[in-house]
Amino acid sequence: MFTQIASNYDRMNHLLSLNVDRYWRWRTVRKVSPSGGSPILDICSGTGDLAFAYCRKAGEGVQVVAADFTRNMLQIGEQKKSRKRIYQNVQFVEADAQYLPFEDDTFQIVSVAFGLRNIADTDRGLGEMARVCQPGGTVAVLEFSKPGWQPFKAFYGFYMNRILPIIGQFFTKNEEDAYSYLPESVSEFPDGQRLVDQMHHNGLINGEYYPLTGGIATLYVAQKPV
Repeated sequence: MFTQIASNYDRMNHLLSLNVDRYWRWRTVRKVSPSGGSPILDICSGTGDLAFAYCRKAGEGVQVVAADFTRNMLQIGEQKKSRKRIYQNVQFVEADAQYLPFEDDTFQIVSVAFGLRNIADTDRGLGEMARVCQPGGTVAVLEFSKPGWQPFKAFYGFYMNRILPIIGQFFTKNEEDAYSYLPESVSEFPDGQRLVDQMHHNGLINGEYYPLTGGIATLYVAQKPV
């Protein structure tokens, strides 16, 4: 499915979110800011937008690794990297988030944007993020969530379940209905304190969550114990 939508992935993200996805990543790299020269890892990175945001924030000398298991996404990320010299510290790696090919205690920040719910075993994914994070480092999860207040909740549900799949399928025309999968996966995925508790269950501490844009998305932040 992700291979089929790769060529339209960035355009559709910006279109369907009315460009608010750029703001969510901007907030993430400022709430969870890099410090020092240790590397940063972004898993389920797709075409690398959050990895590029961290590269801009960290500055020269800090390596940012963008890992994803869809080769077509990584190839588009490489093309984006080649167009801007500032992104030369971003390295794209083909990897399964459930079996990350990195040593323990390597990265100061381990992030994922809108990808945790796509990992078959959420606990395994969180456990791997915690494993490769440095002691005292931060795990950041930016994910879609469900607004809790009316009438915005009703409007959001109508848009996600009725409008978004039609627009997505019209523009991508892929064989698999990826933009019906999106609202289904969001509705089934734990959010709020439930996801914080799941992060704690997988070895992280001091978890907090920050709803964004009325709860359409939420940023989850937790630390790896020293």
